[in-house]
Formats: sequence, structure tokens, C-alpha cells
Amino acid sequence: MMEWVGNLPLLPAVAFLYVVIWCRAGATYLIGRGARKAADRGRIAAFLDSPSVVRATGLVNRWGAPVVALSFLTVGFQTAANAAAGLTGMPAKRYLPALAVGGLAWAFIYATVGLVAFMAWFELFVVSPWGAVAVLALVVALVGVLLRHRRRTGGVSAAHPGPEAAETSSTTHDAHR
Repeated sequence: MMEWVGNLPLLPAVAFLYVVIWCRAGATYLIGRGARKAADRGRIAAFLDSPSVVRATGLVNRWGAPVVALSFLTVGFQTAANAAAGLTGMPAKRYLPALAVGGLAWAFIYATVGLVAFMAWFELFVVSPWGAVAVLALVVALVGVLLRHRRRTGGVSAAHPGPEAAETSSTTHDAHR
């Protein structure tokens, strides 16, 4: 992740990364679509029109959207999944929602914990799926507790009064003497 993105507040960082993933993944999909159209005109057209390829393409087009969305949680497979969606001619009405959901997850992960923390969790998942689920549940619960605490207390500024609050309290305290 670029250092300056890491220095942005959360929402602008997620928004920037979301635009990046739309451009990158969308371009990969469009390149795949273009390659498919070019192949339809050549010798490969007979193979692409064969019953097995037509059947496989239909399955990918119908059920591939979850694969595309989940591909954003991987490293390396993401580009292949977006290219495959384009190469198989997955309709945009199926591809774009998958890109929207998966891309948002990717942008949020990159803007918060980053790829290193996610890869560590994924390694844990490979070794112990239940352990990974427990860690994920713990993180979600911790975030929930922190958000609830922040909502109840008014955030960090209420917990740690600034210089103005200290000055006001000492003035009030002096007035009571």
C-alpha cells in the first residue's frame, strides 16, 4: 500500500482504493471481453462454440459472480477471476455487483489492516479454519465493543479532556473556593 494512502483518514482511503479496484478489475474484465471477441473471429471460434465450452461458459456466467466477489480476498487469483469473467462473456449485470461487493471488501481490508494482516489470517485459516473463524469473531466483537463504547462516551475527546476542558474545570474549581 502506498504510504500516503495509509496516512489518509479511513473513509477517503477506502474511497480512493475502491476507485482503484474498479479501474483495475474493470479494465481486466474488459480486456478479457475484448480477447473473447477477437477469439470469436479466428480459428478458436469453433472451439469456443463447442458444446462443452458453451456449457462451461454458461455455468461461469451464472455462478461466477460469487467467485469474482470472493477473489478480491485472495492474492493472485483476483486478476485471473476478473479476466475469466471477461473471457467467458459474463454479463455486466452479474459482474458489476460482484465487483462492487468484492472491491469494497478489498478496499476496506487494504485501508485498515492491510494485506499482511489478512494474509496472516488466511494462513491461520488454512491450518485451522475454526481458529480463523474464532479470531474473526473476536475481532468483530472487539470492534463492536469499541464502537459501542465510543457511542456511549462521545468518543476519545470525552474520555481525554483537552486543554480547554482542563482550563474550564480549574476556573470552575477556583470559583468554588
